[in-house]
Amino acid sequence: MNPNQQYLNNEQANSLSQQIKAQAKRLGFQQIGITDTDLSAHIPAYQNWLDQGFHADLDYMKKHGSKRWQAEELIPGTLRVISVRMDYMSDPESPMEVLNQPDKAYISRYSLGRDYHKLIRSRLKKLIAFIQESAQEYEFRAFVDSAPVLERAFAHKAGLGWFGKNTMIINRQAGSWFFLGEIYTDLPLPIDAPYEQEHCGRCTACLDICPTQAFKGPHILDSRRCISYLTIELKGSIPLELRSKMGNRIFGCDDCQLVCPWNRFSKPSQESDFSPRHQLNTASLIELFSWDETTFLSRTEGSAIRRAGYESWLRNIAVALGNANPSEDIIQALNARLEHDSDIVREHTEWALEQQGIKFDTNQ
Repeated sequence: MNPNQQYLNNEQANSLSQQIKAQAKRLGFQQIGITDTDLSAHIPAYQNWLDQGFHADLDYMKKHGSKRWQAEELIPGTLRVISVRMDYMSDPESPMEVLNQPDKAYISRYSLGRDYHKLIRSRLKKLIAFIQESAQEYEFRAFVDSAPVLERAFAHKAGLGWFGKNTMIINRQAGSWFFLGEIYTDLPLPIDAPYEQEHCGRCTACLDICPTQAFKGPHILDSRRCISYLTIELKGSIPLELRSKMGNRIFGCDDCQLVCPWNRFSKPSQESDFSPRHQLNTASLIELFSWDETTFLSRTEGSAIRRAGYESWLRNIAVALGNANPSEDIIQALNARLEHDSDIVREHTEWALEQQGIKFDTNQ
């Protein structure tokens, strides 16, 4: 503990907490909550998820061990976690309309605009600067998917929502179309009540809609079958038995959110950075498949889509083209990639052509 830290009485701490929450709203966060660091209630389920291998090859989910749920191990001295929510859905087009057009490319709505990491981290730093005007002797660290942090568990404890059956945090006023961010601090602020209720009831819409049946049950997602994992994190070949189930989803998947009744209450984001760029919300598969690497890097600059990389981008689109209605234009586009330098791209292109009715001589 910093010896220069000044003791805050209850009145001062409560007042500062209210000021922080008001400033967070002014900075564009729709909700903020404050909690302690005890995640003991969430550890058994998380550890069991890892033990079952449901994290696939995402080794970062386990390599940091207890640092992921012991905040004071990650940042010594941490007493409080400030959890924030920022809504992101701004696409005026109906996502379902795109999903129902097999020749269109479906890209997860969170990634249509600029990368949220930089925007939210910038706002969190501004919030920290505001807090330090009243508590400059205290320490603060901001995180947005940038460290081993169980962000949804902290959001739940901070009162931002409940764990839906699709593993997302759901809020009664906002659904689940939002990003989370955290500030770790040794400032002993008063804590908010956790979100105790669960409002999913008997609804299983999210579990039933999953194209690849990635849910093993309520609150249990097998990443190995999740389209978001397959299209973004997986490097190499997509399992054959899952390709035809992916439809036209080329980067992420929103199905379990699209059918959630609570998302009827979500409100459009006012953040211009989250608005779709380069018409990615309505682009055709053939158009995106024609991008060379330079175009890909240019049009995904500052975008979360960069995470997949160009090779996986072509791989994913090839699968989607294979799942589209048979077309001479699609066959022509696929043929143009048959001699691609990447074994992965060629493999998935050949698969797609076979789905389009073109047979290959496997004896050659």
